[in-house]
Amino acid sequence: MKLSVPENILSIKPYSPGKPIEALEREYGMENPVKLASNENPLGPSPMAVKAIRGALKSCNRYPDGSGHDLIKALSETLDVSTENIILGNGSDEIIGMLATALLSPGDEVILPQPSFLMYDIMIRSVGASPTYVPLKRLTIDLDRLKERMTSRARMVFVNNPNNPTGTIVSKKDFERFLETIPPSVIVIVDEAYIEFVKDKNCAFALEYFDENRLLVILRTFSKAYGLAGLRIGYGVMPEEITSLLNRIRPPFNTNCLAQIGARAALNDSAFLKKTIGLVHKEIDFMYDALEHLGIRYFPTQTNFFLIDLKKNADKVFKLLLGQGIITRSMKSYGYPRYLRVNIGLREENIRFVKALENVLKQLQT
Repeated sequence: MKLSVPENILSIKPYSPGKPIEALEREYGMENPVKLASNENPLGPSPMAVKAIRGALKSCNRYPDGSGHDLIKALSETLDVSTENIILGNGSDEIIGMLATALLSPGDEVILPQPSFLMYDIMIRSVGASPTYVPLKRLTIDLDRLKERMTSRARMVFVNNPNNPTGTIVSKKDFERFLETIPPSVIVIVDEAYIEFVKDKNCAFALEYFDENRLLVILRTFSKAYGLAGLRIGYGVMPEEITSLLNRIRPPFNTNCLAQIGARAALNDSAFLKKTIGLVHKEIDFMYDALEHLGIRYFPTQTNFFLIDLKKNADKVFKLLLGQGIITRSMKSYGYPRYLRVNIGLREENIRFVKALENVLKQLQT
């Protein structure tokens, strides 16, 4: 059999997610490992979401509401935008894919910061469009360079704010200037997956700049701050002209009933959201202090994860940490072969990580 595969598909490097806890338990025969690799909520899911989901289990024989009416209505009221400006996705990843499918053609150019979320590249290449990479400037997205790299073929530009994997933000002043100066035909996609964790008041919140007449798309998720990563539910805010196009290609039941019901309940769980953000901010400070004590360089963050510079092969440290029951994320695939990305866990998990890292670094010195 000879399979013919388009070159744009062959050019895609498969996405490599964080190692699952179950995989570590199987491979190493360990109990109770600590996962600090995928920027998940250490407190678990929103309790209000869990309660709502339990109540909905008896209806799982029915298809979900394909329009996501109740969740979209709740988001509309919370965000103060029209329901016509909102679309739901099986994670914000799916919305990125729909945007690429509906709005890009082979030969179109998309401007991307590098490194950033790896799924942008995959979705762009999948439709035959071309990614153009712009290196970060001191780990921060360089909006001026993004603008400079735009040619007549530029159709989209992605701004990940805060940026994954660096945890840095785009300021209001820089973002406003960026919006004013880029060609009006270029779609600006702002991915705000971690926006709830931001402390810096100078951070640009894209919803403040949303205008029906501006090609601005804002992506958000319930995976991080709301603790619903396993349900795969995200949403996008964009002009009605774009939502109407995405709804032409959106699968009819792309978000399941439990995800819709859980997300709607989580949206109202302000106590859980406050508790999550408070824990993350407190534990970030703890981790900073612990790493300073060990003499390890870290990079300040506005998210629930941060980078550390090991000054050693990150893949090697990652594998040795697995042996001690700690799952982190090597940044080699992001272009930082010495860096490790670590998300915030519970205090006991963070202590285990710090002790394991200290042991591994000592082991590498002998």
